[in-house]
This record gives sequence, C-alpha cells and structure tokens, in this order.
Amino acid sequence: MNTATIHQYVPKHTPARADVPIRHMDFRFEASEADTRFYLNTELATAYFEALSIFLTFGEDLVIDTARHHRQFLKDAELKRRVTSLIGQEAIHSKMHNEWNDVLAQHRFPVAFYRFLAHNVFKFGFKKLPHRLQLSLMAGIEHFTAVMAEFFMKHEEIFFETDDEKQRALWMWHMLEESEHKDIAYDVYQTLSGSYPLRISGFALAFVTILLLVPLGGAAIPVMRSPRNLLSLRYWKDVRRSVGLLFGPREGVYGSTMGHILDYLRPDFHPNDHDTTAYLEYYKERLLHPETGLLTPYLVKEFVPAKQV
Repeated sequence: MNTATIHQYVPKHTPARADVPIRHMDFRFEASEADTRFYLNTELATAYFEALSIFLTFGEDLVIDTARHHRQFLKDAELKRRVTSLIGQEAIHSKMHNEWNDVLAQHRFPVAFYRFLAHNVFKFGFKKLPHRLQLSLMAGIEHFTAVMAEFFMKHEEIFFETDDEKQRALWMWHMLEESEHKDIAYDVYQTLSGSYPLRISGFALAFVTILLLVPLGGAAIPVMRSPRNLLSLRYWKDVRRSVGLLFGPREGVYGSTMGHILDYLRPDFHPNDHDTTAYLEYYKERLLHPETGLLTPYLVKEFVPAKQV
C-alpha cells in the first residue's frame, strides 16, 4: 500500500456525514405473494432486476471480502468504523436477496443455473484479480448501486405499481442503504490507492458486468421460463417497453442516468458531489417510522458499530 497516499487523502463533505446503521431484516417472503411482473407490469424489465438480484448476492460478497481485507490498512478510526457498517449492510443485503432468490426459483426463474454462472465468474474471474483492482472494482460497483438508488428515490411511484408489498420493501430498503453508504468504498479506494487509471479500470469492469452481462442474463429469463414468448406479439411489445424503461433517455433507469454514471470518469469525482441528503431524510421517515414505516414490520434490530481505536 502507498502510505503517502494514505496520509494525504481527505474525504470530501465530512462534516455532514451521518452514522450508517446496520439493520437486521426479516421479510418472510412467500412464493404465493410474489409478483413476477413487479416492475411496472413488465416481463423483461422485471427479469433484469431478478437477474440483478442473483448477481448482487455475489457482488455484495465480493464487496464484503474486499472491504474486510483492506480495513486492516486504514489508519483513520472513523473510516474503519464506516467500513464495518458497509460490511454489515452488505452482508444482510446478500442474505435477504438470497432468500428472495429462493422464492424466484419457485416461479421457474433459472436461479440455480444463474448462481452456478455467477459463482464461477466471481471465483475464477473477479476474485483472481489483484487486491488493488478488486478494491477499484468494489468502488465501481458501489457507484452503480448509488446511481440506481438515487434514480429510484426520485421515482418512488415505480414501486407502487405492484401489490407485492414484500418485494417493494426489499428493493426500497436496499436502495436506502446503498445511498447511505455510497461514499465509503470510494473513500477507502482513494485512501489506499488513489490511482486514476486503476479507478477507471474497476469502473470499466463494473460497467460491462452491470450494463452488459446482467442485461444479457435478464433477457434470457422470459424465454427460459416460457419459450412460447418468442412467438408472442404481446411479449415483443413488452420487450420494446422494457428496453425503454431500462435504457431509454428519458425514463430509463440507466439511459436517463448515464450522465451521472459517466461522472465517475472525472478525475476529481466524489460520490457526495451528488447530494441525496434530502431524499435520505424523507425515506428514513417514510420507511422507518416506528408506527407507519413501510419497513417497520420487517425490521428486527438496528445498531451503529462502535469506533475502534
């Protein structure tokens, strides 16, 4: 590690940083309640997010392992504490999405096959990368999830087109926490490396994975679940609408946020350049209010890790 870099890097916007709590959740998913067209009543766009759910469990495990490995090199006690929060949040994300993916398997989603593919991609691909590049990849993955989180926080209505309360709660909880910890992986990377070319290399790997490999996996799901879709005019109309919802320049999750995604290429970029403080305040009240919060029925406990000296 470059110790000179460790002592020189000062994270941006430190005064306003709030605690990042670890929340234990229990959604108690039921296959009979699952909406397999939850994303605005689409088949293909929904399949993308279900493929992403499977990928995320492996991506989050990579983030956890990478964060644990690099935490030992950090000198700043507050950043180490925030890394512990990142690890805790991601561990519970992985656990909850794995439980959700088990439900998807009961609806003929190719969960076992996709888990096999993802396992091998990570075991023989990403986890064989040098530790410095894994750290850069971690920061890149967290950038994409932060962009997605901000998009959905700005478009809350998307989640209420379905009656699937638990799937809605899963994604809204995940988006809240991705926004809460969006700067941690980046600050660790900048503290321990700070190399711009290496940062962009990790971003490129995340870009290809999230915007090419996962969509390819999602595109195959509707046909794998029902081969007759290939001959269905209704399905091809769904494809057209779904592509717009994912990649359209106005309403697409990624198409309308491409400027934000590519902002990562700025040499002086920082995640907190995109301020989501007001959204976080709104959603903490909306989701976690003791009496009316949408997540309250599923929240088991919440705590903030203590600072380690």
